[in-house]
Amino acid sequence: MKKKFFFSTVLITLIAGAFFSCNDDDPDKGGETGTPVTVSEASALVNSAYLPLQWLCSYYTVFAEGATEVLAGISGGGLVDPDNVSRLDIDEYNAVIIELFDDPYISIGTANLAIAQITASPLSADLTQADKDLLIARAKFIRGHEYFKLVQAFGEIPLILDETTAAGRERASIDAVYEQIIKDFTEAAEYLPEYTTAKSEPSQGAVNTILAKVYLTWGQKPLTYEQVQTIANTKSDPASTSTDASKLGKAIDYANKVINSNKYQLLTNYNKIWGAVNENNDEVIFSVRHDGDGIDGEAGGMGNHQTHCGYTWPGDARQDPHLSYSDIALENRIPSNNDSRKLFSYATSITFEDGTVDKLTWPISVVRNGKWIHRASYDGPDYKATKEQPNNIDRIEYRYAEVLLIKAEALLFLGRDSEALTLVNQVRARAFGGSSGALTTLTKEDLYNEWDYEFAFEQKHWYNLVRWKNYVSTVENAINNFEYYKDTYADANSIKAAFPDVANEVNAPFYVKLHDVQRAKLANLKGKLYRLPIPATNYEGEVLNITPQNPGY
Repeated sequence: MKKKFFFSTVLITLIAGAFFSCNDDDPDKGGETGTPVTVSEASALVNSAYLPLQWLCSYYTVFAEGATEVLAGISGGGLVDPDNVSRLDIDEYNAVIIELFDDPYISIGTANLAIAQITASPLSADLTQADKDLLIARAKFIRGHEYFKLVQAFGEIPLILDETTAAGRERASIDAVYEQIIKDFTEAAEYLPEYTTAKSEPSQGAVNTILAKVYLTWGQKPLTYEQVQTIANTKSDPASTSTDASKLGKAIDYANKVINSNKYQLLTNYNKIWGAVNENNDEVIFSVRHDGDGIDGEAGGMGNHQTHCGYTWPGDARQDPHLSYSDIALENRIPSNNDSRKLFSYATSITFEDGTVDKLTWPISVVRNGKWIHRASYDGPDYKATKEQPNNIDRIEYRYAEVLLIKAEALLFLGRDSEALTLVNQVRARAFGGSSGALTTLTKEDLYNEWDYEFAFEQKHWYNLVRWKNYVSTVENAINNFEYYKDTYADANSIKAAFPDVANEVNAPFYVKLHDVQRAKLANLKGKLYRLPIPATNYEGEVLNITPQNPGY
């Protein structure tokens, strides 16, 4: 595991030392203050605030899918903490939880330093005011981005806006955090470019997309500490809460800014959203760049490990993936075979370049998430994959389909059902290649399903269920109806006895693991999981002492 520094100036000092090459004896060149004096130095400092997004790639899958009914972590060995997340056996010492808390604060701390140091930097031909404005905007963008991740996962959190408060432990209110997020993004938008072709670089389009999501989430009134406390030790969802119409209206306004910009569109072919060869396409709004392990160009850079964690290893279905769909029932989560999203979200077989066919369906094996599998071709209806799975696929954070569903959700919650229906059918028209999949009415359940169909395995699911306040009931109802939850799958002998015709092919040990995860997940399911625990320590062993701990932990 990587060493992390929470609320610490140590990492910031190292960054400053690495990126500032000025003479320590010349204050006019930034020496005594440590301020950058060239665009390249200032850019390096700001870019380092984006690096932790790479570290969290697989961890967000472990959390956002694994803490729901969708994913089972079955890696075992030295990866017990990710496995425990998918078993809902979570506490304040879990390494995944520490990552999800520490890494965003490293980004935030570096962004705080960048804002302060670049603001103090002297103007010159090598660092103009326009340069400074753009780089400070990029720093505010990532700070707002990371606070949005933190407040959704942990609720009330410390709000740290400069290096002088680096030792802070006081938890700010949820409203205060959201107000700061909006302030950061709004101020950033003034100086960011309207559009960027490299989607890992922030733009006004990315700001408006995220602000739409921020207002959608805030407008559905996130649970306070006290509200979580009432359900923490029960298998209950919270009582229905009202929404804030003005904030939902803001979500619509910001979604409209993205839509009316005409800079983004739904790709005609759903399959061509994915893969390294399709990066920066017209549907992607903001992504996390991955060039692969050891070649990211910055110390500590990482590849997109989902490419092998979800499909281990090519050509051999008997190798258990580290991160697996948790049940065969998910193969039919998208009900229509005419829905193009089904094939690429739930891969049932893969044909390799040498003609080898890997069967990935029950009772032989289990379907795989196909969005991150490296493939030789993205043109045909079938998978044609490479047997090596490099991890240089950029991770898509936001894409245009999400803007349409954000707006549709806000409209539906405001009672404007027919307007919402039009947007959902726009997304479905792409999926079905025309109007054959159009809905005639739209309920909340229809909308929830559409999020599931469109964004399967894209690290949205836990956030959606928590926003809708149906997390516990959704997970419980799904697992109770899972195939692998049945007693048949408790041991290898009973599994093989159930399938005598293919007993020698059945991946019985794999199914036993999936069964065990589902049993544990249902046993550990409680209302406290509307939040993650605040970590007790960081990777340096420092006791964080952020109180009070979230309810139930």
